Amino acid sequence: MSNQRKKIAIFGSSLTNRYKRSLCRVFSIAAEELNLDLVIFNTYGKLGTRNGFTEDYETEILDYFDLDQFDGIVFDGDGYSVDGMSESIIRKLRSVKCPVVSISSHVDGFYNVDFDDNGGLRMMVEHFIDHHHFTRIGYLSGPLDHPDARSRLEEFRSVMKEHGMNPDGAGIFEGDFWYNKGMEAAHYFLSLPDRPEAIVCANDYMAISLIDSLRKLGVKVPDDMAISGFDGTIEGKEHLPHLTTVTRERMEIAQKVLGLLVDMSENPGKEYEKIKVSPKPILSQSCGCEPLDFQHVYDIVARIYEEKRMMSTDVYEAETAMVKLNRVDSVRRMEAVFAEDSVNFGDYSSFFMMVHVDSEGRPAYDSSFTGPSGSFIPVIWVDKNKEYSRSPHKFNRSAFIPKPDTDRCHVHYIMSVHCAEKLFGYSVVEMSGKDIFTEFHNVWIHNLGLTLNALEKEDKINKLISKLEGLSVTDGLTGMLNRRGFDDRSRNAIVGISYTKTVCTMVIDMDGLKRINDEFGHYEGDRAIKALAGMIQKCCDHGEIAGRAGGDEFYIFAPDYSKTSLDRFVERMKVCVDEYNQKNKRDYKLDFSYGAYITETDSSGRIEEFLKISDARMYEQKMTKPGRRR
Repeated sequence: MSNQRKKIAIFGSSLTNRYKRSLCRVFSIAAEELNLDLVIFNTYGKLGTRNGFTEDYETEILDYFDLDQFDGIVFDGDGYSVDGMSESIIRKLRSVKCPVVSISSHVDGFYNVDFDDNGGLRMMVEHFIDHHHFTRIGYLSGPLDHPDARSRLEEFRSVMKEHGMNPDGAGIFEGDFWYNKGMEAAHYFLSLPDRPEAIVCANDYMAISLIDSLRKLGVKVPDDMAISGFDGTIEGKEHLPHLTTVTRERMEIAQKVLGLLVDMSENPGKEYEKIKVSPKPILSQSCGCEPLDFQHVYDIVARIYEEKRMMSTDVYEAETAMVKLNRVDSVRRMEAVFAEDSVNFGDYSSFFMMVHVDSEGRPAYDSSFTGPSGSFIPVIWVDKNKEYSRSPHKFNRSAFIPKPDTDRCHVHYIMSVHCAEKLFGYSVVEMSGKDIFTEFHNVWIHNLGLTLNALEKEDKINKLISKLEGLSVTDGLTGMLNRRGFDDRSRNAIVGISYTKTVCTMVIDMDGLKRINDEFGHYEGDRAIKALAGMIQKCCDHGEIAGRAGGDEFYIFAPDYSKTSLDRFVERMKVCVDEYNQKNKRDYKLDFSYGAYITETDSSGRIEEFLKISDARMYEQKMTKPGRRR
C-alpha cells in the first residue's frame, strides 16, 4: 500500500439528517487535504417518527466485504437509532486488522476521541454567571438514561455549587434531546416561584423548541429570558434568534482523526496520545450577546423559501420516479429510469447498483436464485464523467467498488439495497461535490429494492404459469406431449399449411407390455414405456410432432414428409430397440408395432381421420406377429 493512495472507511447511520451532513463534508475536505480515498458506509436507521419501524439486512451486507483492505476505519456510533445495530457494527469492526477510531462515543478496544463536553457546558453556565451576572439559572436536561445527559447534568450541578449557588439552580427539567418537550418544559419553568433569568439546554434541538414555546406563551428571548444550547448545529445558526451554544469542532476532529489513522498505518505498534477536542463557544443572539441582524434574517428567510420550493419540486420528481419504477418490466429498464429521473438528491457523478449472484450466475432478483455466492454484478451503471472501467464484470469481497481510471481522491457512499423480505445487494454513489446526498437518495434506494422484489415475484409467477401450462400439455411419465398437447400442436400445424403438402401420421404401440407388468411389475413396465418414448423422441429429428396417447400407445404427425422419411424413421427406431435389448438385463425383449399413413392435405385436413387409418394399420401389423401377446 505504500505506493498507493490510502483508503479509509467511515461507518455511520442517518447521515442525511442536517446534524450529520456536515460530518461527511468535513471528512471529505480533510481526506482531499491528505490525499486519501474515503468509503462511507451509511444505514437508514429507524424509519419514521410517529410510527417508526426498523428493517432487517441493514448490516448484513458487510459480511460480503473485505474490511481488511482499509488502512483505517472511523466509527461514528451517534446515529444508530435501531436497537442492537451499533453493537452489530462494533462486533464486525473488532475483527479487522487496521486501526479503528471512535469519534462520538467510547468503545473499548478502539482508539477513542476524547471530547471535553463537560468543559463546554461549564463555558455556558459560567458565561451566564460571569458575563451576564445571572443568579437564577435553570437547566433543561436530556433523557437521564443517556450517558451524555447524565454527564452534562452532573457538570451543571458542579459549576453551580462552585459558585455558591443551589446545585439544581432555578429548576431542572428532563427533556428528550429533541423537539417534543419544549412546551412542557416552558410551562414548568414559567410555573416556578422564581422564574429563571436564563436556561442552559443540554442540546440545540431542545433549546430551539423551548424558545419557540416561550414565544407562544408571550416570553421574549433574550429580553425576558436568555437561552443557550449545546452542539453548534446548523439549525441553531439559522434559528431566530440565533442560538448561543458550544460546538464540537468537526473539521478539527476530521483532520486529527484521518491524520492519526494514516500515521498508525505507516507506524504499526507506535504509541499515540489520545486525541482531545475542546468545544468552542458561539455567543450569539439568544443570550443577548449579539443584536438581531435583519439583513441576515432576510437572507435566511429567502434561503428557506428557496429550499421549500426545491423540496416541492423534489417531491414531484420522487413521485414521478416511483410511478415509472412501478411500470418497469426488466432490470435494464430500471437503469434507464434511474439515469433519466435521479435528479432530486443532489449532483452526483456516478451511481452503481450491485446485486448478488448465486453459484450458477443467477442474479438475486431471479426467482431461481439459490443463495449468495460472494459475487455481485452491476445492474445499474451510471458514470456521468466516464471515470470507471466496466471490467471486471463481477465484483467480490476484495473489489466491491468499481475502480476509477482517474488519479484523484474519491469519496464513495455504500448502502444496502433490500426490501422487507430479502437482501439484493448494495449501491455505490459518488457525489460531485463535498456534500452528501439528500434524503431523496434513500427514497430511491428503497424504491429500487421494492422494484427488484416486484420483478422477482413477477418472474416467479411467470415461471409458475409456464410450468402449469407445461403440465397441462405434458405427459408426466415420459415428458412427451400428452394427448391434449399432441392434438393442439398437430391441429395448429395443419391449420398453418398454406398449400397442399404431403403429411404422415403414425401410431406406435409397445408389444408385450402386459407380460412385462405381470412378470416384472408396473415399475418395470413404466421403465419400458419411458425407454420407448425416449427412442421415439430421439428419432423425431425431421419436424415430427410426437405424443403419448395413453398407456403404451404413441401418436406422431409429420407435417412435411415422404416415404423415404418414413422408412428412415422406422429403420432408426429398430436400431434403437436392438441396442436397448442388447443392454437390457431383464428377461424380456422390447418391441413395437406401428401403422403409418401418408397423404396429401391442405389446412382443411382432419388429423383424426388420418390417425384412424394409421391405428388400423398398426393393429394389422401387430396381429401378424407370431406369439402375439399384449
